[in-house]
Amino acid sequence: MSALLPAERIPNLARLGNVVPEGYRYYEKIIRPGADLDLPHAYLKWYDLYPEDAPITPEQDAECRAFLAETVERLNLQDELGFVILHRAGSVLLLLLTTWRNTNEMWESVYVAPAEGPGGYVPLNSNLSHRGTYCVWELAIVWHERHAWVKFLSSARDTSAKLAYIDDRFSGRA
Repeated sequence: MSALLPAERIPNLARLGNVVPEGYRYYEKIIRPGADLDLPHAYLKWYDLYPEDAPITPEQDAECRAFLAETVERLNLQDELGFVILHRAGSVLLLLLTTWRNTNEMWESVYVAPAEGPGGYVPLNSNLSHRGTYCVWELAIVWHERHAWVKFLSSARDTSAKLAYIDDRFSGRA
């Protein structure tokens, strides 16, 4: 497309996309790779995602890892590669566990826990057919992982290629 559509071509444009509250300001978050998680039937790259003024604490990291170690059997993982995003999102921690299946599909389990105090992780379930997936900050990691997986798919897919996938990390701001 070389030119913008004239607004008149979309008669209801004024009422579309008004999902951002008045006064909202986008801010960057930090993406920091963490130590991998080696589970009985999965090997997961690790990412912490947080506002600059509220990093993931060692206690939050340990609680999340312990939860995943206990939960993994229920997920029926079958010798998979993937990644975890531990995202501090306001007053909650979102835990996104993603593995690669069926050649090129991302399969995901999402959990939520209070960022402070007791509560523990619970599945983030939705009975809706149209539901939230990734936010703008998480997408930076997902986009990177997509490219890393495509490199793997395009390779010999041997031990060296698996290690290259595991070593290919995103770090920075989103």
